[in-house]
Amino acid sequence: MCSTKATPKFKQLKQSYGFDDVAIVPGDVTINPDQVDTEFQIGKFTFAIPFMASAMDSVVDVNMVIHLHKLGGLGVLNLDGVQARYANPDEILEKIAKASDADVTALLQQVYREPIKDNLVGDRVKAIKKAGAICAISLTPANTKRLAPIVQEAGGDILVVQSTVTSARHISKSYRGLIFSELCKQMKMPIVVGNCVSYTACLELMHTGIAGVLVGVGPGAACTSREVLGVGVPQITATIDCAAARDTYYKETKKYIPIITDGGLRKGGDICKAFAAGTDAVMIGSPIAQTKEAPGRGYHWGMSHPHPALPRGTRVKVGTNTTLEKVLFGPTSVVHGTENFVGALRTAMGFCGAANIKEMHNADMVIAPALSTEGKFYQMTQKV
Repeated sequence: MCSTKATPKFKQLKQSYGFDDVAIVPGDVTINPDQVDTEFQIGKFTFAIPFMASAMDSVVDVNMVIHLHKLGGLGVLNLDGVQARYANPDEILEKIAKASDADVTALLQQVYREPIKDNLVGDRVKAIKKAGAICAISLTPANTKRLAPIVQEAGGDILVVQSTVTSARHISKSYRGLIFSELCKQMKMPIVVGNCVSYTACLELMHTGIAGVLVGVGPGAACTSREVLGVGVPQITATIDCAAARDTYYKETKKYIPIITDGGLRKGGDICKAFAAGTDAVMIGSPIAQTKEAPGRGYHWGMSHPHPALPRGTRVKVGTNTTLEKVLFGPTSVVHGTENFVGALRTAMGFCGAANIKEMHNADMVIAPALSTEGKFYQMTQKV
């Protein structure tokens, strides 16, 4: 006779959702897109558009930071990369772009073995400040203690401390890890930390005194952490959970700490869904890597690609087929949503009756896996 007793559960899994699984429900009231407010703040700094360029060597150099500043956004310069290792990083970027697929990972591992030079860290910051742009610098936790004071002394404005997964509590036998609460007291700059994907991790990070949190583990076009390590949470669920942490923290402290959805954003619809899910800004990589202004020369690779023992990224060919201004503001003649991101966000906010980003957080969403295929027979069977 079969037993009717229930089998004890070892783990209870919850459903999670990515951009392709959900849709935004239009509001009962609509607003003209040109009347919505898209401003975004980190600390005392206000940006006209809530768009940040990823701290990757293929996406951001000094010139990209300056250009994006003029357009109202924020470029984050990776000073764990070639910009702080080589006096002439363009030569190295050219070499990476020309490498074969078979040789590029070994080449990157070799390139990133070159030590970081303190003087180059200061030089890059000063070049950005000389142009009148807001200077946001990204460092890994391992290098933050040494390099953050140099960034601050050179005039840096925002410090981003970033790794594949970052937590407020790090255990190590070999060294005393980076303590964010101490770092926030030492630095005069607002500090943005990433990356995380859960309510508890996000809330703990906020309690250390940081000024922003990057949300996303492994969704980027050039990242293979999900394949190599099996870690990550789809971005809609990760954003919703971290937005809940932000709101809990605000209720506790009356301090609003923005969250920034980082990675996996390919087109305007993804970006609009991220804001409906609760993000305050987005960080984008591969769409900017495709622009003529990008330093990657039509290629894109992740920060974890050069790891000496366990690379977790791949160089991808994205091509050079647009400009930074077209990606952000258009005009565009493409119909798949890969340009005019700001226009898409403004239009979606208007459809939802959201006068600003915080009101966009209140937009209803539905689980909608057929959103991009329903009624699209001809689009799926013909070349667009």
